[in-house]
Order: sequence, then C-alpha cells, then structure tokens
Amino acid sequence: MPDLFATPRITAEYRDDGTIVLRSAQELAAHEVTILASLRRWAKAGPDHPLAAERPPGGGPWRMLSYGAAAAAAEAAGQGLLELGLGPGRPLLVLSGNSAGHLVISLAAMTAGIPVAPVSAAYSLQSRDHARIRQIAALITPGAVYAEDAGPFAAALAALDGIPVITGGLAGTGPDGTSPASAGPGGGAITLASLTAGSPGPEVAAAYAALRPGTVAKILFTSGSTGAPKGVLNTHGMLAANQQMIRQGWPFLAAERPVIADWLPWSHTFGGNHNANMMIASGGTLYIDGGRPAPGLFAQSLANLADVGPTIHFNVPAGYARLIPALETDPELARRFFARLRLAFNAGAALPAALRQRLADIALATTGRPVPVTTSWGLTETAPAVTAAYDAADPASVGVPLPGAEVKLVPVPDGYEIRARGPNVTPGYFGRPDLTAEAFDEEGFYRTGDAVRLLASADPRDGVAFRGRLAEDFKLLTGTFVHVGAVRTALLSAIPLLADAVIAGEGRSCTGAL
Repeated sequence: MPDLFATPRITAEYRDDGTIVLRSAQELAAHEVTILASLRRWAKAGPDHPLAAERPPGGGPWRMLSYGAAAAAAEAAGQGLLELGLGPGRPLLVLSGNSAGHLVISLAAMTAGIPVAPVSAAYSLQSRDHARIRQIAALITPGAVYAEDAGPFAAALAALDGIPVITGGLAGTGPDGTSPASAGPGGGAITLASLTAGSPGPEVAAAYAALRPGTVAKILFTSGSTGAPKGVLNTHGMLAANQQMIRQGWPFLAAERPVIADWLPWSHTFGGNHNANMMIASGGTLYIDGGRPAPGLFAQSLANLADVGPTIHFNVPAGYARLIPALETDPELARRFFARLRLAFNAGAALPAALRQRLADIALATTGRPVPVTTSWGLTETAPAVTAAYDAADPASVGVPLPGAEVKLVPVPDGYEIRARGPNVTPGYFGRPDLTAEAFDEEGFYRTGDAVRLLASADPRDGVAFRGRLAEDFKLLTGTFVHVGAVRTALLSAIPLLADAVIAGEGRSCTGAL
C-alpha cells in the first residue's frame, strides 16, 4: 500500500520582531488549471466510473452519476446557462442542499466560465424575511437561481422576484425514475433536465478554453455571526492548486481512488471545496449522505456508511461522539465501516482524547490495524487547506504548511496570529475593494485573524495548535486574557448538539481544524 502521508520538510525564518515564517521545502508540483480538467480526464479514462451517488427521499437504492455523464451534462447545461444570459458578471445562485443536480449545475456553470454562488439552505428555509438572500442577490446580481425542489424554497424564490428560476434534478434521480417534481414560483419554467438535454455549442467550448487560474469559479459567503454576508472569491487556480497541495501531503490519493459518504454542506468550503473537489481531482466517488450528526438524522448516516465502506471518513466531534458508540455496540457496522478505511479526518474542533482512543481501540479490535486520525487548518479564503497535521504525535496540532503554502506567525498575547500566502489564497471579496485591501498585509499575506500557539516542543517546524479567533478574545479586569476559541472548542467537544449548530450553521465554516 502507498504511504498515507508524505514526510513534511519545513523551513523556518525567524525575524527580529518575533515573527516566524514557515514554508514547505517541497515545491508545489505542476497541476491542471481547473478541477474541470480533472473531471474530463477521468471521464475519458473511465466514463462509467461513478463520480457521485444519492438516494431518493425516503431511502432506496443508490442512483449513480458517472464521470462521463457528469462531464457531458455539465457541458450541455453550461451551454444552456450561457443562452439564458449568464456569464462572468451574471453568476448562478444556488439555494438547494447537496445533490447530484446541485453538483451538475455547479460544474456546468464553472465549465461555462460562470461563477457559482451556493448559499446555506438555512438562509432560505429558516428565515422569515430572507434578508440575507436579498443582500446576496443585490451584491452579485445573479443571472439565475437554482432550487432543485421549488416547494420548500418558495418563500425564498418569491423574495428573489424577477430572477429566472431553474428547478428539478437530473433525469432519473426522482423517486419514480424521473426528474424530481417542482412546485412554487418558477416551478417547471426552466428545468435542469431540459438544460442537460440540450447540445453543447461553440459558446461553451470557447468559455471553457478561456478559463485561466484567475477566473472566478465560486463565490462563497461568510459573515461570522453578524453583518452582511461577504462574497469570498474562489478562483479556478485556487481550487486546483489546493487539491494538488493536498495530494502531495496525502500521496495515497494518487494511487487509490477515494470513496467517501459525506454530509458536509457544499455552501461551505470544507464540504464543497475540500471534499467534493478531492473526489473530482482524484477520480473518487462521493456518496451524498442525506443524514448528518443530529437527532433523527444520524441513523441514515450510519446506514449509508455501512453500505458504502468509505476509504476516508470526514466528520466533526459531534459526529464522532455519535459514531463511536454505534461502532462499539454494532460489530457488523464496525466491520463494514473499517473494511477499507485508510484515514479518519476530524474537523471543526479538537477531538477529545477519550474519543480518539476509543476510535483507535475499535479499529484495532475490528481490523487488527490502526486507523490514523488527522486534521488540518484553513478557511473559506484559502480554498481551504493551508496546513496539514499529517500523522502528528500531538493531537492538538493542526500541522505545518502544505507544499506551496506559507504561513506567517505574528506575535500576539499568548501566541501568534497566523497569516497565509500561496496559490490557494483568495484575491479578495466580491464588490468590496475596501475589505480586500484590509485583508492583506504589506507582504501579501492574508490576515486570517486566527490565533495559534506553539506545541510543547516549541519548535514551529513541528506544527502549531489552533487557539481561536483574535477578535473574540478579551481581557478581564485582572489582566487575564480569555481565549474564547479554547472555551468554544471545549464546549463543542463536550456538547454534540452545540457542535451540530455551529458546524452546520453560517459563518467561518473552515476556521480552525478544518
């Protein structure tokens, strides 16, 4: 078997003011300009290999979307989007959650040089006034909005009156083998099935040929807990470079086509960029998990994991807190889950030592071999991964820079602010040159506002531990600094329901451990 992790080689530059700059000594290898090139390459090599799979509402057999079908549908629908008047200045707004239809229409937009802007479904389904959806639409002036099933999104679509609506899923993915029915504003006016049934023309071919590293692929929205959403520009070059960085850190991806069952939302950078793009770049298969680590939904995730037998598992502490007891009490589930699992990835907050040990014990008892647990650090503005913990001995570590990435550690009370520079870093914010100017220091490092500390070894080349958001820290009258990030991490690790709300909600979905 190929090695899971590369051996990190890190250089450290120590400056007189206490700043430390860390870099990987391994250069970033040549890579494709866009992940769409990876999609087409895999489609040519094996058109029938599954790219994604989903189950209809209520359960049933998996319905597969092959690489060949996805590439053809993206090209045809891309032509259709261009004919509807979308383009670089008229993005596609996506309201729906994860689905094969969401994946195809996103790939179609990017193929045609149209930025895709997926937004949290909570903005549509849990809002009364839909203020944030209106703010986003006013900022980016979308050429169309996609809601797979217009029924649940009727109120949000009504709030976007005047914007063309695209509804429906892929033909053959509905409960009866047809495109899912749509209802509400715009239902049936334009369907995804009709777009994918069209023929690609010279316009979409020219748009694809014109893609460059600086072409905007996505606009991802982040605003923390308050304020109007900020549109983070994600370019094709950012997304492609980040996948190459990850592949060099995890060399097994070049030798094994990964398989995951994943629920993390594509409106956030971890689910939509890190995980989904990893499958495309590495020729893997993404089983779209309709469950999640929440009451009433996790049983569906367990059934999916048992069916799929992933090679990599991505989850958050709340998910592991529910998964581990299930594995301990169900040997058959454990056997299926660990059958080909190479790696477990923890995201969002530190995984408590007790849970980490229990997971290791189950893996050893079930398979006779250990299963490493790793993590990373990054954010929406970095596509997302900047550092990787590899096989770090210290579970608090979020690791060291990936190949091609640089981090600057700037001294702050009780630690450092971590800043990032590299081909995976955003050029800025959509329509906000003021925020873009403030976001970078004089050397071009992105000011993340995240705080880290050195590990016990005190050698920065061994990695750093995430400490929280600088803006949230405060000082007591006694002069003691309170690090809110550390408090939040402890709460997220101890209270699964709180973790669910924070990880799946809006905000900086990828700050801290990815």
